Amino acid sequence: MPKRFMSRCLSGAIVTGLLAAATLSTASATTYPVTIRSCNRDVTFAGPPQRAISNDVNLTGMMIALGLKDRMAGYTGVSGWNTGTAELKQALGTLPELSKEYPSVETLVGANADFYFAGWNYGMKVGGDLTPATLAPLGIKVYELTESCAHVMKRPPASLGDVYRDLANLGKIFDVENRADTLIKDMQTKIQTLSSKAAGDGKPVSVFVYDSGEDRPFTAGREAIPTALIAAAGGRNVMDDLDDSWTRVNWETVVARNPQAIVIVDYGSVTAAQKEAFLRNNPALNQMDAVKNNRFIVLPYDDATPGVANVRAIATIAKGLHPAAFQ
Repeated sequence: MPKRFMSRCLSGAIVTGLLAAATLSTASATTYPVTIRSCNRDVTFAGPPQRAISNDVNLTGMMIALGLKDRMAGYTGVSGWNTGTAELKQALGTLPELSKEYPSVETLVGANADFYFAGWNYGMKVGGDLTPATLAPLGIKVYELTESCAHVMKRPPASLGDVYRDLANLGKIFDVENRADTLIKDMQTKIQTLSSKAAGDGKPVSVFVYDSGEDRPFTAGREAIPTALIAAAGGRNVMDDLDDSWTRVNWETVVARNPQAIVIVDYGSVTAAQKEAFLRNNPALNQMDAVKNNRFIVLPYDDATPGVANVRAIATIAKGLHPAAFQ
């Protein structure tokens, strides 16, 4: 649900994420030059960026959580999609939003940017004008959101380890490894507590992620972060066998898999209430168990995409799937 189509058991997934994070190096001061792996590229930094730009609310949230506002020339892709909490907007303060949706190369050059934190379908499009290859000759280094790498390379299913890895890599790039390490450990502790409670409430609940679309729904496959969030919350994404990231499927497939709960992603011009009403009023869809039993869980876009708000997402999903465990 990166905004690509709008202008465009303590589960295995959580265990994988925690183990991946455990392998991250002990926090220390960055020694430059430092080389960071970004998707299928190596990017070398001679020093910390001073004029960074982030695209999308979740990536911008990571930058702010790491205390990097003073290293930023601005951000892009938030207000155009009706995303961003009041808390994040307050934290951003007077930092300028340079483009309401995806920026152009000219936007980054005009801001004298030296770093672009984005992802594929999170500010960049495969074959588009704005890519690591087009920005490199302009002196703008790019770090790609790990989850989004599925669009340019073969990779394992999305995990919380992807989020931890991005935070750790940003810590190295900007020489704030201690902040990153503290943030990662705090997220791990909170998520483990939530997962333990949810797992103690019995068998995982089957869940469908409804991002958008009426003719064909836009949803999350195994390579999109909601699959890992749902698993951590004691559920199972009914599309977890789909070897894709955010993509479209047929309603017939969703109905056949009869999810017990539906996660609605709330952003853009169509509200979560309107999406729910569509499901309730469509006779081909309203006989699914999730609809009949009124099991809708609403997640803001900020929470449903990779970032620090994933802790809040897991809490919301876990309480929706296993309310008795959180009374």
